Amino acid sequence: MDKTRNVAVIVGSLRKDSINRKVANALAELAPAGMKLSIVDIGHLSIYNQDSDENPPAAWTEFRERIKASDAVLFVTPEHNRSVPAALKNALDIGSRPYGKNAWNSKPGAVVSASPGAIAGFGANHHLRQSLVFLNVPTMAQPEAYLGAADKLFDASGKLTNDGTRKFLESFMQAYAAWVAANIQP
Repeated sequence: MDKTRNVAVIVGSLRKDSINRKVANALAELAPAGMKLSIVDIGHLSIYNQDSDENPPAAWTEFRERIKASDAVLFVTPEHNRSVPAALKNALDIGSRPYGKNAWNSKPGAVVSASPGAIAGFGANHHLRQSLVFLNVPTMAQPEAYLGAADKLFDASGKLTNDGTRKFLESFMQAYAAWVAANIQP
């Protein structure tokens, strides 16, 4: 890469001890040279209401600007009821509005889902991909990233301890860096 690519990382879980936040932090550590991952918090965003488009809350404006300023987006999410968490869907809506001012537009993306369960957030991963198609986020298809039993991958301080998962996430980040380079808008 010619320059550092700034990647906005959206974590779908709001929990203080979130497994997905631990995964996001591990991805940031494993990112190849030329990529800087920064978590963009979504927990403070009020529920999207189109009535607020003319005079949006400051938190919405700041969030939209952070997404627009990024080169790419990486989503790390748990699954809630076979779909994405409400906070993540809300962030997608806030970033895509008002009509014609989609902050997500053309940002190369990828999705990682993680869960204590064996299904590893498969439903959330694929529902999110459906939304990203509409938001015009070219989303990396392969490798797919579903982390099951993710609660057993980290030590008490939140550090990734599983070598097989580390190797997989390193290769995922290498593939994502290539995806971003191939899909970045000039």
